[in-house]
Amino acid sequence: MGVAELGRVKVGVLGGTGPQGRGLALRWAKAGIPVVIGSRSAERAEAAAAELREAAGVGHVTGLDNAGCAADADVVLVAVPWEGHRELLVAVRDELAGKIVIDCVNPLGFDKQGPYALAVEEGSAAQQAERTLPDSRVTAAFHHVSAVLLGDLSVAEVDIDVLVLGDDREATDTVRALADAIPGMRGIYGGRLRNAHQVEALTANLIAVNKRYKAHAGLRITDV
Repeated sequence: MGVAELGRVKVGVLGGTGPQGRGLALRWAKAGIPVVIGSRSAERAEAAAAELREAAGVGHVTGLDNAGCAADADVVLVAVPWEGHRELLVAVRDELAGKIVIDCVNPLGFDKQGPYALAVEEGSAAQQAERTLPDSRVTAAFHHVSAVLLGDLSVAEVDIDVLVLGDDREATDTVRALADAIPGMRGIYGGRLRNAHQVEALTANLIAVNKRYKAHAGLRITDV
């Protein structure tokens, strides 16, 4: 799927008022992809959408409450805090039926030693999404992309590979294309959804790298 085809795919961002979801929404809108921002408050979602329309210089960004966003979009990114992950997915389960869902949530805890991966009953946030959304096509991606870089359009290219995991080949190909639509970014198939735990957990290591080196580090996959 190319960028021209993606222009006919509307991407919903649940958690689009937060830094990660907002940053990805901005980059997709800039690439010509229609975006709908989701939030618990439709007013807050539309306010964020208005800011993104101005920042990206486009008109194809709208804002709705979470249920409206899930119903209106063709592909939906889940970019909400881990603490509200399951609750949100249960609330929009019907609206997400039959759709590609991209989970980018990292279950992390923080203490005086820094971030660490949390144990998740289902194995990972993505597997929790898969179990909660049995009628959706769940994938996992965009865990390691810096919200700071995404939100700064003076950064022309976001230099990172995005690992895309899932059990549905067509769904993972679509998500890889969404990564490829952002300049500098590349979507790389990273395995079955059952392997999402270590991808989510690696975020704790990258936070440590960024803190030590005062950077916005990401990943590159060699020889591909």
